[in-house]
Amino acid sequence: MSSSFGSALLQPFTALFKPFHRFLYCSILLAASATLSFRALRSLSLAHAPKSGVKATTMAPRKKIAIMTSGGDSPGMNGVVRACVRMALHMDCDPFCVYEGYEGLVQGGDFIRKMEWHDVRGYLSEGGTLIGTARCMAFYERPGRLTAAKNMVLNGIDALIICGGDGSLTGADKFRAEWPSLLEELVANKELTADQIKPYKHLNIVGLVGSIDNDLSGTDATIGCYSALARICEMVDYIEATASSHSRAFVIEVMGRHCGWLALMAGVATGADFIFIPEKPREDNWRDEMSAIVRKVRCPLLASWVAS
Repeated sequence: MSSSFGSALLQPFTALFKPFHRFLYCSILLAASATLSFRALRSLSLAHAPKSGVKATTMAPRKKIAIMTSGGDSPGMNGVVRACVRMALHMDCDPFCVYEGYEGLVQGGDFIRKMEWHDVRGYLSEGGTLIGTARCMAFYERPGRLTAAKNMVLNGIDALIICGGDGSLTGADKFRAEWPSLLEELVANKELTADQIKPYKHLNIVGLVGSIDNDLSGTDATIGCYSALARICEMVDYIEATASSHSRAFVIEVMGRHCGWLALMAGVATGADFIFIPEKPREDNWRDEMSAIVRKVRCPLLASWVAS
């Protein structure tokens, strides 16, 4: 009885000191982890340090990586640019941003800019693509790709990260396939020397699918598709208010080209009466079914128009 009474008296003080105990425990763990980390780094550096009497080797040049967005803009592209720039810096590489997509790659000069950590601050909350995107007819032709290869070599870049859709990634793959022959042609035309192209014999390409259509096989979601779906659902909710007020039926067309993912998901999420997608066209007499639904819940005038 007395022990339980004493515990009841001490309970407020126990609750008060619990956060302090947790803080003290976490501080000890963090201090121990930091000590072990510094010791590990020190032992690693000592292990790789040149031994006495052994000449130190010259450090390899820093890897230079270009990041660009191409094609239609999609939500998340700025997040991609920010992540690539900061991870490149973290991995001791030099990141470059190519402004205005393939057009910037062909134009060169100020369109290819070296980036620092602070240059991408605030990118996460912005829509579209802050480094721009543009159609580039010159890149469709080999002379345009030749100029792009020259600009990359002059900037010391042999790695390219592209965030774009189907056309952008197809162009990147073609550029990669032609890279050796483009370098050979630049040397043959005396635009570059053999020594200049020697370190850049191979072009590394990373493709990130920036598309609201979610039309890439083998991936769960493309960059921007969920943001586009959320925006569609939001707009449909606004339209639903007007449709209910005026007893009207609305036909809403969404983007997606040959992929019906946006239409299907938005239709399910908003409770659409009908969903039409290119993957599975309706072959039954859907017009009569639509007419019956519209006549039942909307206006008779529109129902008669659909039936005709």
